[in-house]
Amino acid sequence: MSISDAPEKEAPPVRTSSIADPFGPRQWHSQMVKLAGKNRALNEFSVERLDEAQDHNLVMLHGYGAGLGFFYKNFEGLSRVPGWKVYALDLLGMGRSSRPPFRVHSKDRQQSIAEAEDWFIDALEEWRVKKNIDRFTLLGHSLGGYMAVAYSLKYPGHLNKLILASPVGIPEDPYAVNAEMPDPSTSTLPNEYTQDQATVTEQSNPNIPDTAKTTGDNNNFLNARSKAQISRQSGDDTTPSAPRKPLPKWLTYLWDANISPFSLVRWAGPLGPRFVSGWTSRRFSHLPPDEAQVLHTYAYSLFKQRGSGEYALAYILAPGAFARSPLIRRIQGVGRQMITPDGSTTSSIAEAQQRRERGIPVVLMYGENDWMDIAGGYAAQQKINEEKERIHKSSTPEEKTKDLGAAKCLIIKRAGHHVYLDGWEEFNEIMRQEMMDVSGQSRDR
Repeated sequence: MSISDAPEKEAPPVRTSSIADPFGPRQWHSQMVKLAGKNRALNEFSVERLDEAQDHNLVMLHGYGAGLGFFYKNFEGLSRVPGWKVYALDLLGMGRSSRPPFRVHSKDRQQSIAEAEDWFIDALEEWRVKKNIDRFTLLGHSLGGYMAVAYSLKYPGHLNKLILASPVGIPEDPYAVNAEMPDPSTSTLPNEYTQDQATVTEQSNPNIPDTAKTTGDNNNFLNARSKAQISRQSGDDTTPSAPRKPLPKWLTYLWDANISPFSLVRWAGPLGPRFVSGWTSRRFSHLPPDEAQVLHTYAYSLFKQRGSGEYALAYILAPGAFARSPLIRRIQGVGRQMITPDGSTTSSIAEAQQRRERGIPVVLMYGENDWMDIAGGYAAQQKINEEKERIHKSSTPEEKTKDLGAAKCLIIKRAGHHVYLDGWEEFNEIMRQEMMDVSGQSRDR
């Protein structure tokens, strides 16, 4: 994909008036934001509230095999909150962003994982600096959630809140983290391709009591909080909340060879749309036919593009979507990093001048029928809150009062892995509440 500075290549903003738009006036704009280096740019879509101060920013990151267009059910609803500007970004090398060649130079296992993560999060940080955004709320779905955590750890001091929608890579799997062991043979990942969303969104999970389908600390999916505590105590963080299914040997082979499923679509030529339709027909079966068709066309238009960021996946995840560097090992550091007055973590400024982040709220959301490991979310919640308690043992009363760190798990009713799409109305309502919470905290400072 070529990048052009020509003005005629830019899509003009679309504006709505307060007469036609009950939550307007608003401006909707799509543009490519150029980054340093050859063929590096992020595709950005934004919704801006006009005639009022823009005090807060929400940035949304999509998952693997998706693009910012998948958030089409959320843009209008989330941009209703006064004082907020909503951004959605295509990750570098994915969606409609530019697709430079992906390369990992290190032969060291951990360093190669870090390089793959940096491919995405360094581009996000460069975008933030270029947009002159100091602080923002970051929402990431699936792989976007994984990258959101990685970003918060490498570039601290810029987030007001971290929202993880069915994030990949939290629980630990011994096969995924040990290079000497074979790759996992079973996973909940096949559910992404076999679940019919019409069934997912029309049926309530009979294994979940109604008391669990609320928000806040009482929202305990399949007693997953207790399972997470037990698994933590026993050293086993692998308790699944969705059925594991055997991984086909051909999938494991292609994964290890770093041959992405999108390569098969590209190799198929004119048969590519038929390959894609098998997934999209199930994935969007709960949507009106016209919306499902548009999303199918959109998905295929992304899948057929030149491979780029997709090749990072094999370095980050083992077959079956288990992280090679699980977030459960490091998520407690979110909002707890040491930063310097110049905003860096590597500055030569004396240690005495450094300060520790005072915590940020972390929200984890899962679908009622999610194939992602929800128990991992409760384990992350517990670990984040335990870290807060540990720090408070040596904190002053004033430091404790100013500490904003906390974590909670929420369940979106009658939704699968794509919570923002399957249960978009409840998702949007929860998001608005979280955004207004950020607004309230800034007024109280």
